[in-house]
Amino acid sequence: MKMDRRTFLGIAAACLADTPVPIIDTHIHLFDPTRAQGVPWPAKDNAVLYKPALPDRYRKIAQPLGIVGAIEVECSTWLEDNQWVLDVAATDSILVGTVGNLEPGKPEFRGQLERFHKNPLFRGIRYGNLWDRDLGAEIKKPEFVAGMKALANAGLVLDTANPNAALLNAVLGVTDKVPALRVVIDHLPQLKPLPDLTEFSNRPSVYVKVSEVLRRENGRVPEDLGFYRATLDEMWGIFGEDRVLYGSDWPNSDLWAPYNVELSVVREYVRGKGRRVEEKYFWKNSLAAYRWVKREAGQPSV
Repeated sequence: MKMDRRTFLGIAAACLADTPVPIIDTHIHLFDPTRAQGVPWPAKDNAVLYKPALPDRYRKIAQPLGIVGAIEVECSTWLEDNQWVLDVAATDSILVGTVGNLEPGKPEFRGQLERFHKNPLFRGIRYGNLWDRDLGAEIKKPEFVAGMKALANAGLVLDTANPNAALLNAVLGVTDKVPALRVVIDHLPQLKPLPDLTEFSNRPSVYVKVSEVLRRENGRVPEDLGFYRATLDEMWGIFGEDRVLYGSDWPNSDLWAPYNVELSVVREYVRGKGRRVEEKYFWKNSLAAYRWVKREAGQPSV
């Protein structure tokens, strides 16, 4: 029996609708407390986190949930841990990128950037409210701005960390001085109440990582979408469907709930917006922001 074109397209569309959207997790941490030198974080008394967080453990948790790739975000202050992560990433192709730890205002920054950027998995650096750093103070220094321009010229990303109103204002300052720099704001759902974010509506190079969505309220962590919907709606309203990214914050997310719980909340939310938006949130926008490296056949590309 010959199938007409309309029927064929209808069947193809139905099959596509039933195929899960592949997911790139843009925020995980890797560390190994069993190393001879130990780790600067997490602390030994943290019973939830103080154990090896390595790609094989992550893959076993994430892959059954539809995660096909992940970007590591540095959680160590030690310079050589940038290389340690790159070496670990080389052993498992679920890692499609890493965001390292360098200080753009330091004289040695250019050489360090050149060293690590030789590895295509090195996709940017993290700077914000951690490790006693102050982005707002640093952007007033010409040498720091020069470092930011070098980062932008290399096609790399600035990830921020642990947002507050001052850090968000500093992000505006950075993008004023270095408009070509792509910036990713991490963990914005944890900032309550959210300050006025309308200025970000017209900053196309600034993305927001919808990570650390779950919150503890009166001693419990709600698992229903309704509790978080207003916050998610506000972020989508400001940043739009082209600048929101999925990130789990694994294994730090275990302090709130198992990996699948937070994923189920945001997955339910974006599925309500249709497959096109779901694809943007779960992988297309992260490719635009990070330009991560496809390493496996199951990892999507455009």
